[in-house]
Amino acid sequence: MSSLIQVALDTPLHRLFDYRLPDDVGAVQAGSLIEVPFGRTRQVGVALGPPADSTIQTDKLRDVIRVLDDRPALSADILRLAQFCADYYHYPLGAILLATLPPRLRNATPFVAETPWLVLTEAGRVAEPPARAKAQRALLDALRAAPQSRDTLRAQKQGRHAAALVAAGRAAWSRVPPQAAEAPPTAGSPLATSEQQAALESLMPMLGQFGVQLIHGVTGSGKTELYLRLIDAVLARGLQALVLIPEIALTPQLEQHFRRRFPGRRFATLHSGLAEKDRAENWLAAPDCDVLLGTRLSVFAPLPRLGLIVVDEEHDASFKQQDSLRYSARDVAIARGKQRGVPVVLGSATPSLESYAQALSGRYQLIELKQRAISQAQLPAIELVDLKHIPVDNGLTRPALQALTETLARGEQSLVFLNRRGYAPALYCPSCAWVSPCPRCSARLVLHRTSHRLKCHHCGFETRIPPECPNCGNPDLKALGQGTQRLEETLTALLPAARIRRIDRDTMRPRAWAELGEAVHGGEIDILVGTQMLAKGHDFPNMTLALILDTDGALYSPDFRATERLFAQLMQVAGRAGRADKPGRVLIQTAFPDHPLFRYLQRHDYAGYARELLAERRQLDLPPFTRQVLLRAEATTMDAALAFLKHAAQLAPDDANVSVFGATPAPMARVANLERAQLLIQSAQRQALQAFVRDWRPQLDTIKPRIARWSLDVDPLVF
Repeated sequence: MSSLIQVALDTPLHRLFDYRLPDDVGAVQAGSLIEVPFGRTRQVGVALGPPADSTIQTDKLRDVIRVLDDRPALSADILRLAQFCADYYHYPLGAILLATLPPRLRNATPFVAETPWLVLTEAGRVAEPPARAKAQRALLDALRAAPQSRDTLRAQKQGRHAAALVAAGRAAWSRVPPQAAEAPPTAGSPLATSEQQAALESLMPMLGQFGVQLIHGVTGSGKTELYLRLIDAVLARGLQALVLIPEIALTPQLEQHFRRRFPGRRFATLHSGLAEKDRAENWLAAPDCDVLLGTRLSVFAPLPRLGLIVVDEEHDASFKQQDSLRYSARDVAIARGKQRGVPVVLGSATPSLESYAQALSGRYQLIELKQRAISQAQLPAIELVDLKHIPVDNGLTRPALQALTETLARGEQSLVFLNRRGYAPALYCPSCAWVSPCPRCSARLVLHRTSHRLKCHHCGFETRIPPECPNCGNPDLKALGQGTQRLEETLTALLPAARIRRIDRDTMRPRAWAELGEAVHGGEIDILVGTQMLAKGHDFPNMTLALILDTDGALYSPDFRATERLFAQLMQVAGRAGRADKPGRVLIQTAFPDHPLFRYLQRHDYAGYARELLAERRQLDLPPFTRQVLLRAEATTMDAALAFLKHAAQLAPDDANVSVFGATPAPMARVANLERAQLLIQSAQRQALQAFVRDWRPQLDTIKPRIARWSLDVDPLVF
């Protein structure tokens, strides 16, 4: 009689599926990837063990097709972490489990991983080839000294001898070289400052147990050095470290820095910028690596010897996924640390208010670094250029241009920050006031002059630049506002001797960052013009000026987190200036120089501003003093989206501890031809809110007809 097994599949259904295990398939362990029939198709699923009580007769169940034994089973801790996410984010378990895998491994097509290293087996340590096989004996001796790469063996024409050793079981091909019996020495580290030493004395005793430590350090204070020393201590215990970073762009340079510090250690990187095959290879190599460096999805990587989790720039919004499973990698990292009993270190110059409030309450340990690590480096002076009294020409004021000119004359480097890519935010007709609309979104098409296109940065729609106004026929269309392309053009015209490089999503790819770093450090660039890609993680010793343009929009945004994000962004950009022995200077062009945000910014007083914002949030009953869930709906008409949400509100459980607000159009009401609306639910008690959503979510599936597509966003960051 065939046994039964429950399978998690990548479907929107909140349920598992029962299948029969044919005798020729054999036993299947929990976490194994298997191929099963589903409807008229086949799907890759995750086996979860026998069902407690199947509601379907055995003879009506379908058979498992095969076990995908060319890839490892998901470990028990990954299954447990996925179950936590399913419960907390109210998302189907199967969809979560399959999302943790690289795309190539979700495909049932057989996958053969690269095995570039020839390594010694246990048999090879004791057994010798026949005396006459001198070449094999020589290769065996070489393997006893160190693993040999396939490329080296090919160059030495030893492939035949390697194959003979593999056939005899004395050697094997491996994805990664085995860890040396004796750990390679760590490269010398800089002398710790007194602040760093005090921080290490607090952090080191926490290794080996769960706890959350928040390192709040000013830019350039040496947070990365603390990470490196903690990782060194973890590696010395034979354990692994997971380092999460917010930007793909930071991965290559950080990996290079880590490799220099830990020569001979095994590294793996995971991020969406990798080719599918490379991403699958790195995921498969993760269990054997010493340090895994990656972006948010890396929090689900298989790490059986996990001993430390580091979340750098923990405040960054990119740690929160904004579609499908809308999880926060920072929060999931803390959940994983708690499940595994390992410390989680959060680091930022401008922590999120959620994390900072936890530290002030004592739930997280707060470590503060108030001085820059290089003794001669001082925090930069921040000056405000009042746009109410100083005219702007092509986005620049006279004081800004003068500062750039003086910095260039001293042979120093400048950063000009404008968080808007493209040539201009819109194309404008001065005759009839037509402004280039996106036909699919409630947004304007951005002018990209270099590619001669108008592009929507929300849905991806693009079209050619019209030769005349489509509304009135006026051929004299104007670029409205500034983007990085136009700013680069303006600076090139005003400072013809300057070597200028533009850095934004249109110009950069992950592999280009190493080249950029060499060019900046080599003195080949005078002015960097860029978006938020340049705001964090970069250390350019000769950069002494940061010029910040057009940030006032956040000061009157309806988003209650806008000023928090702006303060963090400005602090991060300002921190690029004066990181070595030369004094730094920051100029911010603003029409609101009296805003409290700028007073705190000029004092580099994050703690003061955070406390003021927390007081406001408490008074207004906003996060982190309340918990929120957002029900989003998309439909072909706004009436349909709102009707769905109103019906959903009527089905909401009656709970005095939970507030259900009215349905409203989303701030960006139309994206990709779909109208969007939302319904906010909040409570001061997390458990009450979770119980409410747990009871409410199944009711949403009963709404007929299905006039809208909906999703739940727990702890939303974007409205």
